[in-house]
Amino acid sequence: MDETKQPCLAGEPLGQLMRRYAVPCIISLLVGALYNIVDQIFIANTPGLGSWGNAANTVVFPLTVIVLAVAVMIGDGGCAFVSLQLGKGEKHTAGRAVGCAVTMSVLAAALLTAVYLLFGDTWLTLFGGRVNAETFSLAKEYFFWIALGIPAYLFGQGMNPIIRADGSPRFAMAATLSGAAVNVVLDPLFLFGFHWGMTGAAVATVLGQLVTAALSLWYLCHLRTIRLRRDDYRLRSSVACRVLALGLCSFLSQISLVAAMAAVNNMIRRCGAADPVFSQAQYAQIPMAVVGIVMKFFQIVISVVIGMAAGCIPLVGFHMGAGLHGRVRQLFTRLLIAEAAVGAAALILAELFPRQLIGIFGAQNESAYYTEFAVRAFRIYLSMGILACVNKAAFIFLQAMGRAAASTMLSMVREVVFGVGFALLLPLWLGLDGVLWSMPVSDLLTAILSAIVIARTYRALRRAEAAEASASAAKPA
Repeated sequence: MDETKQPCLAGEPLGQLMRRYAVPCIISLLVGALYNIVDQIFIANTPGLGSWGNAANTVVFPLTVIVLAVAVMIGDGGCAFVSLQLGKGEKHTAGRAVGCAVTMSVLAAALLTAVYLLFGDTWLTLFGGRVNAETFSLAKEYFFWIALGIPAYLFGQGMNPIIRADGSPRFAMAATLSGAAVNVVLDPLFLFGFHWGMTGAAVATVLGQLVTAALSLWYLCHLRTIRLRRDDYRLRSSVACRVLALGLCSFLSQISLVAAMAAVNNMIRRCGAADPVFSQAQYAQIPMAVVGIVMKFFQIVISVVIGMAAGCIPLVGFHMGAGLHGRVRQLFTRLLIAEAAVGAAALILAELFPRQLIGIFGAQNESAYYTEFAVRAFRIYLSMGILACVNKAAFIFLQAMGRAAASTMLSMVREVVFGVGFALLLPLWLGLDGVLWSMPVSDLLTAILSAIVIARTYRALRRAEAAEASASAAKPA
């Protein structure tokens, strides 16, 4: 990588900065999302797995999101804190934040691995794994190997934002891309060549994660802007609390999503058992598999959305630290417009081409009930995609500005109050369709709250910008 030292961010055009930082972040997150999605595509097209394997993958998916939640809390919090310190010229404190993030990642990975391996059956049951015996058996097989890979996954994902904060977004992208490439190559080899079934898909994923973690570790030994000392790795409560506070929104955004997925999966299992078609043993796994596919498509969309917003975290942190509130406001405007465009593109795909999207995940091998439910799921579940994208961008941008309370409140209301609440309530009247309607209803109501917070944020930035102009005018020539 021929990236030079930390650029003078305050003097470069915002559009150019956003592209430089956001595009690698988008690619990194897209590639990270492909780990699970690629597994599901190959699993769906493997003889003997199909929708049972898809359903098992859907059950395990929230458990990987828990690990990701911890990783992004440490990584995004560290990224925001490091960027703020660099904006103030405090490289020494920035180094302590990086060392603290590394130590917390290692400790968290060890704890989560132990908990997952000791209580695997309980976790799988909690997320709807007992929809039928075949799904539960395949989920156990897949989950065991995924649990063993937690240290590599958490470390690689947690260090990715730190690498971006150090001014190397392209290396962060390359590290994730390399791991995903390994997964894509090994998945068909292990599934179709060696016939390892769910074990093959999981092992391919873990080996890819190891590659990403190894590259991230190498980079930490060659940081560009920050020089780490042995003492930096010591856990300091003041630094750790600040990092975790700034990353709390990212954590709650992911962990509350897990709560929503748990509610959705269990309501799917319960409502499916009361459905005249899906109560039959041979079709019981279909709703779980289909909703998992819809979520995976949305994960691709939301990876672009989060990538654009997270790519702006170092920029927002730097400009806030430097007191350049006018440029922060311009960044916010550009980001919201771009996120709405992504949501519009996703909405068009979901509404006009659901059969083509379903076909990627092996629909040709399934019953007509599978296709019919999948088309309905895509069109209902993603009908408020534009608002979902704008909401997510607002949450992350507020976090980058240091407004953790507002960001956390919006995220929690969306995922827990609305996401879990409507997933549990709407099926009481609408059955399986109620589960599908829970997402658009939640996004619509959250958008109303987000609009209020966004308007107040703009007013605050304008006031700060006016204060900057007054202070500048008052200075002697």
